[in-house]
Amino acid sequence: MTDTANIYQQTLDYLYEQLPMFSKYGKGAIKNDLSNTLALCSALGEPHTKFKSIHIAGTNGKGSTSHMLSAILQKAGYKTGLYTSPHISDFRERIRINGNNISQEWVIDFVARHKRLLEEVQPSFFEATVAMAFQAFAEEGVDIAVIETGLGGRLDSTNVITPILSIITNISYDHTDILGTTLREIANEKAGIIKPGIPFILGEQQAETETVFLEHAVQKQCNSFYADAQWALVRTDQDADYQYLKAIKLAAQKMYSLHTDLLGSYQLHNIKTVLTAAEVLMGMGYRTDMDTTLAALAQVKKLTGLRGRWDRLSVEPIIIADVAHNAAGIAEVMKQWQQVQARKKHIVVGFVKDKDVATALLAFPKDAVYHFCNANIPRALPAHELAAIASTVGLKGTAYASVKEAVAAAKAQLGNEDALLITGSFFIIGEMME
Repeated sequence: MTDTANIYQQTLDYLYEQLPMFSKYGKGAIKNDLSNTLALCSALGEPHTKFKSIHIAGTNGKGSTSHMLSAILQKAGYKTGLYTSPHISDFRERIRINGNNISQEWVIDFVARHKRLLEEVQPSFFEATVAMAFQAFAEEGVDIAVIETGLGGRLDSTNVITPILSIITNISYDHTDILGTTLREIANEKAGIIKPGIPFILGEQQAETETVFLEHAVQKQCNSFYADAQWALVRTDQDADYQYLKAIKLAAQKMYSLHTDLLGSYQLHNIKTVLTAAEVLMGMGYRTDMDTTLAALAQVKKLTGLRGRWDRLSVEPIIIADVAHNAAGIAEVMKQWQQVQARKKHIVVGFVKDKDVATALLAFPKDAVYHFCNANIPRALPAHELAAIASTVGLKGTAYASVKEAVAAAKAQLGNEDALLITGSFFIIGEMME
């Protein structure tokens, strides 16, 4: 390991060990106001005010939507920042500029320069990384940054920005111990990113939450766009590299052919949202015309480095990784998994403790061979506990002490005509990829 790599690892160790992390410890790492983020930004010279931004929240799909929009803006020639979380295998995936991770040297320098500030403010890990992202985007002079919320919206650390566009992808049950136990309560928290006079896009409409967003839009006097009412999408074909779609602009009754390197069938929901956003941005004067948008959607992974969304790692045998981690996300993945043709199907799965695991497991097929595991974090649900819960809904398999052991055991049993799905958590996919 080089000197820089050693110092970088020491810097990460400091951040991981000194700053409370939601990904490891759960809601105990969360501060229920924006004061720490505001204090950090103030000390850094208000970097979040020095670039234009798009703010994206939602229960599922916000990561894919953020990457697709970043790809479109990059393709249009804008220097584009992208902030997402959590990362899969490298911390720097959270902060990208034109698809490239910030450098190890930049991370080292930022922490060295601002260590005293971090120790005075005592932010959470997420609050610190949000401030870090804003500073990187300001220093690098990005034209626009796509900012994904971490959790919720109203009190999320990213919600200190005033964006040019706010997007909420969808609402379903997740983090109910923090955001609320009803869809209306969860929607109200997500709607906290909607700003006065700033256009707002809703990806998926639901009867339970429709009035929440309408009330916010009226109170804040902002134009609202509903992606479901703007676009209809139909998948016409799929191969190992692309899925092929017809997109119909409903008001104009105009049809476009597109293909995308994102292979998840659930991406159809997100693409409607992204097509709507590209049109809204074009109306603001951005170069996000349809030709640019279609070209970008064909190479999202190449342009942005997105991983872990119906990520095909092998063709013979079929090996797929997906970071779906809540009941709604898992249900979408399992719909597509049912369409996979294989002699025998294996699933490596692990969850964190604060998910509705029992409900998520109801979507899993009973005829697969299961390899239960847990990520190497305190928040992980132990594999033997997961196996016990799974057995109550008829899912049988073996519990393993680590992700590495579970994946190795599954791969050892795979024939060329078999298929393996690895899912349940960003942390499971991260450890598998490492």
